[in-house]
Amino acid sequence: MQSSLIGKIEKAKKYAQERDRISFTSFTVSVQGDHDKHIVSFRDGRWQCTCHFFSTQGTCSHSMAIERVLAGMLAPDTVPPSAS
Repeated sequence: MQSSLIGKIEKAKKYAQERDRISFTSFTVSVQGDHDKHIVSFRDGRWQCTCHFFSTQGTCSHSMAIERVLAGMLAPDTVPPSAS
């Protein structure tokens, strides 16, 4: 392995441990619910989910689960799923 690659691997480990270096601006994931798979997306500080509950309430268990998974890694101006 090239010595320069070893340095990059070490730097990647450091960055991964320092989670405050990372903030998500947009992404799309699938969440397998109890009855169906739903697509949760995050863009411009706002959440979206394909489930019916989100369309009527602006939040759901799927979007809140992803928010918990990413705790501390979303930009400070992110609108929580419950406020979308």
